[in-house]
Amino acid sequence: MKTLRFLPLPLLIVVGLLVAGCGGSTKTVPQNAVAVVGSDTITKAQYNDLLASAKSTYKARSTTFPKVGTAAYKSLSDQAVSYLVQESELEQKAKDLGVSVTAKDVDTQLKNLKKQYFNGSEKKYQAQLKAQGLTEAQLRQDLHAQLLSQRLYTKVTADVTVGDKAVAAYYKAHKSTYVTPKTRQVAHILVNSKARALQIETQLKSGASFAALAKKYSKDTGSKNSGGKLCVAHGTSTADGSCVTTVAPFDKAAFSLKTGEVSAPVHSTYGWHVIKAEAEVTPAHTTPLSAVKSTIRTSLLSTKKTKAMTTWVDQLKKDFQSKIAYQSGYTPATTGTTSTAAATT
Repeated sequence: MKTLRFLPLPLLIVVGLLVAGCGGSTKTVPQNAVAVVGSDTITKAQYNDLLASAKSTYKARSTTFPKVGTAAYKSLSDQAVSYLVQESELEQKAKDLGVSVTAKDVDTQLKNLKKQYFNGSEKKYQAQLKAQGLTEAQLRQDLHAQLLSQRLYTKVTADVTVGDKAVAAYYKAHKSTYVTPKTRQVAHILVNSKARALQIETQLKSGASFAALAKKYSKDTGSKNSGGKLCVAHGTSTADGSCVTTVAPFDKAAFSLKTGEVSAPVHSTYGWHVIKAEAEVTPAHTTPLSAVKSTIRTSLLSTKKTKAMTTWVDQLKKDFQSKIAYQSGYTPATTGTTSTAAATT
């Protein structure tokens, strides 16, 4: 099943950092609201819509919705309030930064989603909405949040760069990561007794098929069906895991055989091996900086941007810390903030 409701990664980062420690305003919260966030008011209608959406999703998944008054319901309520508060904070801050998302932007995103997941079929799209208990309005709200998050992330991290010196320093500090040990393609047959290994050696030297004997006799389930083939690495496995280290007796035999040569039975803690050198030994080598510079830069840039976003979110949290007030009964447990009673009307 395609999940249409989602929060994008940058927003998840923001949400995770904003949950704790928000609130503290002495503002009075209107009776029809659950919270006041800066210049914005989170209405009970917004809150109820979000819970109704959650309830529909629970129903679509044949999951029991928590009963009012239970700890599970309180947890869900806290999540709903926190989400709406965080969304309001982001919207207000985005406005200050000149970041916006228009209805046309959401239309385009929705069109792309339909094309990507449903080949443009409105019927399939509507069926999936129904299956997940979603309305298009709810999905559009999610898409709006996604776009806003992405644009805030882009705005906040626009000036983040990683220079050549930083890339070179990282490469130097992690040079062992870019060293590929010597490797060799071999084939082996693993059996329990030396007698059986000797029989196999004899048959191989008489022209028997190594692959056929491996499939028939080898107890190495990982390689027997591929003719006993195995890529072995000396000292340490390759970074991509394509070539692995083996026990010392096996390793010694594997790298000392001539290409095409079959070993005498080799004993290890696993049993008895008959090994064939399938190819020449590939010498150890170090991948040069020039070949991995782009990859390193991308990785460092991602880390640096995440740090920049975290710093921005920390400041956002501080900016709103004294600008949030909650209606009595709606304060999320994680905020530690005293609720403000509703104004009389």
